[in-house]
Amino acid sequence: MNSKILEVEKLRKFFITSRGTVRAVDEVSFSVEEGETLGLVGESGSGKSTVAYTVVGLHSPTSGQIRFKGEDISRPVSKRPKALKQSIQIVFQDPGTSLNSRRTIQQILELPLKVHHLGNSRDRKERVVELLERVELPPDYMYKSPNMLGGGERQMVAIARALATNPKLVILDEPTSALDVSIQAKIINMLLRFQEEMKLSYLFITHDLSLMRNVSTRVAIMYLGKICEVAPTMKFFSNPFHPYTKMLLSSIPVVLPEEEAVKPAKITSEGEIPSPVNVPPGCGFHTRCREVNGICSQKIPEMMEVEPGHFVWCHLFPVVTTPTNLEKGVSV
Repeated sequence: MNSKILEVEKLRKFFITSRGTVRAVDEVSFSVEEGETLGLVGESGSGKSTVAYTVVGLHSPTSGQIRFKGEDISRPVSKRPKALKQSIQIVFQDPGTSLNSRRTIQQILELPLKVHHLGNSRDRKERVVELLERVELPPDYMYKSPNMLGGGERQMVAIARALATNPKLVILDEPTSALDVSIQAKIINMLLRFQEEMKLSYLFITHDLSLMRNVSTRVAIMYLGKICEVAPTMKFFSNPFHPYTKMLLSSIPVVLPEEEAVKPAKITSEGEIPSPVNVPPGCGFHTRCREVNGICSQKIPEMMEVEPGHFVWCHLFPVVTTPTNLEKGVSV
């Protein structure tokens, strides 16, 4: 039995602009196991949010395949079956823009229930109360509008909306980055509790590696539209391989000397991130890499399994995985 709830294979999403073609996502492959949290990490502009929007159906893929529980869902959300829409939900980064300020919280939480014909009017109101209590908000908040709530409370409403249809996969697009530090831990603990109670799988989009250390099952690093390293969380933080990953980890602020001791040596970022309209030939990171060699600017690397479960997109590492697995798109 396939335990992968989500499989993304050689996904591409390009945008045509007046300046040229933006290669936002380029040949990305990964999978999410049932019940796990895959952290998709990258700098602004790396393509991680585009991956999220394409998986959820807000963007149509340029090419590649997206499968949910083995079923091909590589099509816009408007063309997906309702049962599928119920099973995949998303929580956006900014609840100030993702919630309609002209509607009450009750109307916002009832909308997915109405769309999917879940219950009658009385059932839906009871479900709204249940959802508010689940995210630790008073039932009378249903009569408020989003602009009457604080940022953390709005995000709790957004999470409640995502849970309304009892999904199996929730995509979290930087759900805490727009919030005060004081509320971030509460939101994270709430999400972890929901995952355990509802047997949820998460694709967690973030730029915060420190957060991923405590939340994710595995971590995938994106750079310039490509995934450059994927590993189980403990392996990722204890033994990173890709030069870009080492650079990111070396810049994480720490407090204790013990934490500083396990970080990679400080690596200074060189140059600017190239434009996705004008991606450098070969490895896109070679213009900033301190370990660059001749082949890096000439040939695009392949994703290689350098140890069990640890994949790296870099010319510095030899292949140890089987050709058969590579031909299948390396569902990492």
